[in-house]
Amino acid sequence: MKQIVKVWTTDTEIWVEDSDGQRGFELFEDYPRLRNATQAERNDYEITTSGLRWNNLDEDLCFEGFFEKKKYTSLYRFFMQHPELNASAIARRLGISQSLFAQYISRHKQASKEREKAILEEIRKIGNELSAISI
Repeated sequence: MKQIVKVWTTDTEIWVEDSDGQRGFELFEDYPRLRNATQAERNDYEITTSGLRWNNLDEDLCFEGFFEKKKYTSLYRFFMQHPELNASAIARRLGISQSLFAQYISRHKQASKEREKAILEEIRKIGNELSAISI
């Protein structure tokens, strides 16, 4: 991966440019925390060696994703349909990093069948816990 030399935002996207002049973007609407953030919150990112980090939003995007064709997985569709679920919290419950979990959701990395099964089981476990609540 080339070095990222420029980062900027629009009302709907965040863009990056690498040292070869190649540009790529991610849509805020694809990430619930970024979609629901104010423009000031969206602009409050940190550039890391592998991507962008929004500490106040607990969100990470890897640079590779800006340049890849988007592939929507069942995990991606699930989290887009249920923005009330916090993928970072689910990742913590599973004992994996939020950044890696985000890459599974966006299919930048392929989860093993065992990992996919563990993710599904954890989501079902959360559903069972919620349905057992008595207020």
